[in-house]
Amino acid sequence: MTLDTTNAAIAARDLAVLWHPCTQMKDHEWLPMVPIRRGEGVWLEDFEGKRYLDAISSWWVNLFGHANPRINAALRDQLEKLEHVILAGFTHEPALHLAERLVALTPPGLDRVFYADNGSAAVEVALKMSYHFWRNSGRPEKTKFVTLGNSYHGETLGALAVGDVALYKETYAPLLMQVLTAPSPDCFGREPGQSWEEHSRRRFADMQALLTRHADEVCAVIVEPLVQCAGAMRMYHPVYLSLLREACDRYGVHLIADEIAVGFGRTGTLFACEQAGITPDFLCLSKGLTGGYLPLAAVLTRESVYQAFYDDYHTLRAFLHSHSYTGNPLACRAALATLDIFQTDDVIAANRTLSRAMAEATAPLADHPHVGEVRQTGMILAIEMVEDKASRTPYPWQERRGLRVYRHGLEQGALLRPLGNVVYLMPPYVITPEQIRWVAQVAADGIDVATRG
Repeated sequence: MTLDTTNAAIAARDLAVLWHPCTQMKDHEWLPMVPIRRGEGVWLEDFEGKRYLDAISSWWVNLFGHANPRINAALRDQLEKLEHVILAGFTHEPALHLAERLVALTPPGLDRVFYADNGSAAVEVALKMSYHFWRNSGRPEKTKFVTLGNSYHGETLGALAVGDVALYKETYAPLLMQVLTAPSPDCFGREPGQSWEEHSRRRFADMQALLTRHADEVCAVIVEPLVQCAGAMRMYHPVYLSLLREACDRYGVHLIADEIAVGFGRTGTLFACEQAGITPDFLCLSKGLTGGYLPLAAVLTRESVYQAFYDDYHTLRAFLHSHSYTGNPLACRAALATLDIFQTDDVIAANRTLSRAMAEATAPLADHPHVGEVRQTGMILAIEMVEDKASRTPYPWQERRGLRVYRHGLEQGALLRPLGNVVYLMPPYVITPEQIRWVAQVAADGIDVATRG
C-alpha cells in the first residue's frame, strides 16, 4: 500500500499520535502543521515542494545549514566504527578528542569536561556539581542558588527552578526549590539617554546587595551571558559579567555561565564570556555544539572542582550523575566536525559581515510606530513590538501578535517564531546578505500585518 505523502495527510497522521513541545495542541485545529521532508543550507522543504528559510536555526541549534556535507561525511564515517558505548569505565576517541578541543577553546582555567544529553541536563549537572562541591568541602550550609529576573535555563525541575519566566515556571512552582532572584540587567529598561554599560552597572548594585546578605548560604550564581534568549531576547552589557565575576570571587560563590543558546559564535565571539574577559566556574554548552545534528551537552569546570570529588571510594564523594547516552560517539563526531568548520572557515570574522547586514536590513524598523526597540548582539537580532511606542506599553499577550508574524512568515516562505511580541532573527551562519535582506523584509511586512488594529 502506498501512503499518502501530501502535507495534509502527513499532518493528519501526526495529529493522531504526536504531542508537540511548547504547543497548545488545540491550536492545530486551525493552525496548519508544517511537515518537513528535507533540508539543505538555510532552507527547509515540505512534502509539496514549498521552501521555508530557517531564520531561527531550528530553535537556535543549526549553525552551518541543514544537511551540511562536512558534518554528514563525519557522521557517515563514525557510523561505520562505533555508534555508542557506555562512558563509565570505557572511553572512545570522539569523546576524548572533543573534550581536549573544548578545553583548548574555552576561557582559560576550564580543564575538565562532563558530558550530558541536552541543555537542561547540562544545567542540572552544574547545579548539582556546585552544591556537591561545597558539601564535599565542608560547607553544607551553602545550598541556595542566585538567578536573574527574566532568566531561562531549561525545563527539568532544577533548571526550571533557577529560571524566572513565569509562563514556564508558575504551574510547577510547588515542585521547585526556592532560589534568590536579582533584577535582570536587561537594557530595554534603561532610562532615556543612558548607555547599555551605565544601565548594566547600575543594575549590578542589586546583585551586590543580594550576595552581601546571602553569600554564606549560596552555592552559585547562574546567568545567561549577554542575552536572555527565551526571556524575549533581552540583552545587557558585558560589564555586568565582569562585576559579577569579581563579586563571586570576593564572596566565595561559584559562577555558572549558561551558554547553551549564546555559545559558538552567536554573540560575536566564540563564547559570550570572552567579551567580559572572564572564566566562569562552570560553563554549560549544548545546542550549536553539534551544529544542530544530535543531542549533546558539555559542562566544563575547573580542576579544583574535580579534585573536591577525587577520593577513595568509601568516602562516597564521587559525582554519580549519569545519562545513558553520555558522550555518544556520533554526537561527539558531529561536534568535532562543527569545530573543524569554525577552525577552517574563519566563521567569527565572516559573521561580522552577516551581523552588519542584519543591522542594516532591520534599521528602518526603529522608526516603526509599533516597534519599541531593535536590539542586537552579534548574530542575534530582536525587534520588540509595542502597543504604544512612547511609553513602550506592550500588547496584551492574549492578542498573540507574534503568532500573526509567524503565520505571515510561513505564507511567504520564512520560518519566524516570535517570542510573544518579540520578532527575532537567529539564522544559520551560512545565510547570505541577500537572504538576510529578504527575510528582514518578510519580518517587517509581518510586523505591519500584526500591528494593524
